[in-house]
Amino acid sequence: MSNSYPIILHHFEKSPFSEKVRLVFGRKKISWASVLVSRTMPRPDLMPITGGYRRTPILQIGADVYCDTQCIIRELERRYPQPTLFPGGNAGLPWGTAMWSDRSFFQNTVSLIFGSLADTVPQDFIKDREQLRGQKFDVQAMKEAIPQMHDQFRAHVGWVESQLGDGRTWLLGESQSLVDINAYMNIWYARAHLPDMTAMLSEFPQTRDWEQRVQSIGHGTRNELTSKDALEIAIRATPQSPVIEDPHDPNGRKPGDRVRVIPDDYGKVPVTGEIVSLSAQHIAIRRVDKIAGEVVVHFPRAGFLVIPAA
Repeated sequence: MSNSYPIILHHFEKSPFSEKVRLVFGRKKISWASVLVSRTMPRPDLMPITGGYRRTPILQIGADVYCDTQCIIRELERRYPQPTLFPGGNAGLPWGTAMWSDRSFFQNTVSLIFGSLADTVPQDFIKDREQLRGQKFDVQAMKEAIPQMHDQFRAHVGWVESQLGDGRTWLLGESQSLVDINAYMNIWYARAHLPDMTAMLSEFPQTRDWEQRVQSIGHGTRNELTSKDALEIAIRATPQSPVIEDPHDPNGRKPGDRVRVIPDDYGKVPVTGEIVSLSAQHIAIRRVDKIAGEVVVHFPRAGFLVIPAA
């Protein structure tokens, strides 16, 4: 697959999921183009290339578009295998830790942050998140739940502290891994918004030291790009994704089938297209947009539904 197109990340600064990808750039010393998007809709230059998928971040390489940090990180590891995110043969469990960090730990952290900020959260942000989640974004309920969320956050961080308890440098030993990046995400997110984080982490000295080590990984080499320039790159590019079959697909899906791909938790905006490639961990669909032209949009399988398109 061609590497002639820049690595473009569509993100916003305080996005915890974007921070995960930025740290992967740092780990692998990647030079990348930063396209800053708004925290809320509309995003008129981004939607034509994603087909409506609106969660952040998005990785773009030419006319290939990668959705969800699972898919983004998998592609970066494929293109830049060294230094690896999976040292010592730990190629499976680190992916599983993403389901912890991205779901239960993240939801707990969201409630803690927005409960603490409840009186200052703008109404347009609340409305946007209600549309994204398909349910009420009840900051007052989050505010009332702060004592419970403190308990939950402490429990999650306690797991990190226990893993570091033997004095190891990183969570899997002496080498950085995806597990560190996953576990760090919500601690970074909370620290960015909560002034009492130093006090909250006072009982976790190993975690505080580890947090500084993760932060020092950095973000690689960042260059700024406008959203219009990124869209123009997609328009001028041709998708580079090869056709790949999955003979073991349990539902008999195959390249050429038209499907809709939808997150199974929130942000349930279907993206419709024709399957280009699929495996147990990945599905790529081709779509033609009236603005962006032909693009291939990539998704992970875990956490996403693949439904036949009428």
